Amino acid sequence: MDLSDALGDDGMTTNSPWPGQTQQAGGAVWPGQQPNQPAWPGQQPNQPAWPGQAGQAGQPGAPVWPGGQPGQPAWPGQPAQQPQWPGPQPGQPSQPGWPAQPSQPTAPGWPSPNPGPSPGPPMAAQKSLTVPYDQMLPNGLYDKLLITINGRINPNCKMFTLNLSRGNEIAMHLNPRFDDHGKKTIVRNSLIANSWGKEEREHRQFPFVLGQPFELKILCTASEFRVAVNKVHLFEFKHRMRDLQTINHLCIYNDVSLSSVLLERLP
Repeated sequence: MDLSDALGDDGMTTNSPWPGQTQQAGGAVWPGQQPNQPAWPGQQPNQPAWPGQAGQAGQPGAPVWPGGQPGQPAWPGQPAQQPQWPGPQPGQPSQPGWPAQPSQPTAPGWPSPNPGPSPGPPMAAQKSLTVPYDQMLPNGLYDKLLITINGRINPNCKMFTLNLSRGNEIAMHLNPRFDDHGKKTIVRNSLIANSWGKEEREHRQFPFVLGQPFELKILCTASEFRVAVNKVHLFEFKHRMRDLQTINHLCIYNDVSLSSVLLERLP
């Protein structure tokens, strides 16, 4: 008894289709198989691949898995020409970096930059430090301008004077005196419209010493001058001239010598 007899006993012939099989001329065909081709997929050219099976290299028009290589077949039911991963997904707005990830604003550097001009290093106001000293301030005064003056008190000093002025008017007159009716004091005042204002004399200490060096710092703020000597804060002097940018001269004279005058903008 051969195989054809056994199949005949079940009422089936070699031309009868298996369940789910389509009848084609010349023999039974597996689902998706082309006529006159062997039953197992992937054994001959131009056959669809089973899931996970390598496709036919160089086959034109073959759809590609995202990130796959050209010529690789698609899974059954997969649409052709899928976009490569990574990259924006269909229907998503184009974003840089990871697909569908919200774009981040440009982060400022750390720490955050200070608005306005960079403070920069201190700069010498001018090379000649001969007293009387007269320095033009092209940009006038402004908030956070720091003036640092290094010098030495003359051994026989009676007083010295520092003026911040415009024309014939003085925004701040700073006058340390070694003998003011037998006392040491620092007088502050202003001269506006040819008239001196009210003197201010209160301060924490008198820091200047005959024949000794000193460091005088004047910080201009939006509301006042702040004065320190030898790293000790002494007093404030409220602005009596509000147009700071018009105050464009620094003058120093009387019994003092200078070693440096520095201007800088604080952050």
